[in-house]
Amino acid sequence: MGKTFLYTEIQAAVPFEQFDWSPINAALKAAPGLIRKTWLSGIGTHTIGGFYEFDSAENALAFAQGPFAEEARRAGAPATTRLFDGDIVKDASLDMSSPYYA
Repeated sequence: MGKTFLYTEIQAAVPFEQFDWSPINAALKAAPGLIRKTWLSGIGTHTIGGFYEFDSAENALAFAQGPFAEEARRAGAPATTRLFDGDIVKDASLDMSSPYYA
């Protein structure tokens, strides 16, 4: 499996305007295998999460079980992570003009 997507969410109500994302972005840029991240902010819930693209399932899983899990523990909040196979959905995603398959 080459292209791997990771979804994460921390169940803590923090309006994104009050969230200091800059130091997190700086740390994320050093995460092995991370290609890109799209930040997510829950409408009505203010949960904070993201949609990531990694170069491999191994690197995505290492991030989810390492830095992301540590951040959730520091926040004292439950977290959700989901790992997705990006290769198997390529044709369907291309048909929908996904920017991840340009």
